[in-house]
Amino acid sequence: MKLAFFDAKPYDKPAFDACAADAGIKIKYYETKLNEDTVELATGADAVCVFVNDTVNAEVIDRLRQLGVRTLALRCAGFNNVDVKHAYGRLHVVRVPAYSPYAVAEHAIALLLTSVRRIHKAYIRTRDFNFSLNGMTGFDLHGKTVGVIGTGRIGRVFIDICLGFGMKVLAYDKYPAPGLDNGDTVRYVTLEELFAGSDIISLHCPLTEETYHIIDEASLTACKRGVVLINTSRGALVDAEALLAAIKARKVGAACLDVYEEESDLFFEDNSGHILEDDTLARLISMPNVIVSSHQAFLTEEALSNIAETTVQNLLDMENGQCANEVCHRGESAEDCKSGKCF
Repeated sequence: MKLAFFDAKPYDKPAFDACAADAGIKIKYYETKLNEDTVELATGADAVCVFVNDTVNAEVIDRLRQLGVRTLALRCAGFNNVDVKHAYGRLHVVRVPAYSPYAVAEHAIALLLTSVRRIHKAYIRTRDFNFSLNGMTGFDLHGKTVGVIGTGRIGRVFIDICLGFGMKVLAYDKYPAPGLDNGDTVRYVTLEELFAGSDIISLHCPLTEETYHIIDEASLTACKRGVVLINTSRGALVDAEALLAAIKARKVGAACLDVYEEESDLFFEDNSGHILEDDTLARLISMPNVIVSSHQAFLTEEALSNIAETTVQNLLDMENGQCANEVCHRGESAEDCKSGKCF
């Protein structure tokens, strides 16, 4: 099997090379992202492998099919960048539903601790031998209430860590996890109750039509004054302009962002020698109570290994006719798509 691998980074290659060699898969790596202008690079490939910021719209899907590509392999859990409805009947689409929930949950906690204990500021100060404690006062996590939106694998790991700090959890999910609500330290509530009662809010849900801008002007208005927002999921869960306005109004006490709504042309690249055209992101980064990391929550050795192993196994399973991690089937009907049978 020949695989065209788009948006390739140096950290992707070791794990994929090892897994692909054992499976008899030949990989051609491309640093460029997949889009309408680069799709021709998939010529001769049986499958393509893409990441979160590749563009897989109807035009790209049609051209991939014309080129003889049979399978689109996502090396991530989310597939909001793929026109899934258009892919039905045209391409197999497979994904990695879980690589390391610990990686993402731990990064969310790392951002939170860095923010509330001013660790990033302390690092900069002490590099200049400035050991003043002025402006470094934080707060205990113990006893605080954290709102967790999305209680899948990552959300539940994040909740476990929060409980270890002695925090109380208000959870929201359209599909509650059985047994998670204990009526005491963890309770499922409505979004309105979560916004009103949380000192900290962490997002661990997928990006869908329902969750797009789940954090917007209205929800931020409903939050406690001084709330801390964490987003390690998808950038478009948060209306960045509304967040910026809430920070300037002192409604949001701090924001910890590993993802950003308009990150596709910025993140994963070195833009240090360029003027940042995105004024909203530039203003967010300039805020003293905002931490932005570069969509790196997933980036651990364990997660990279799991991503490579699962992606390669997905491709092998599709060659054998069936894959448990398939998002859509080439041969399914539009009715099956609408009914959810293909998921």
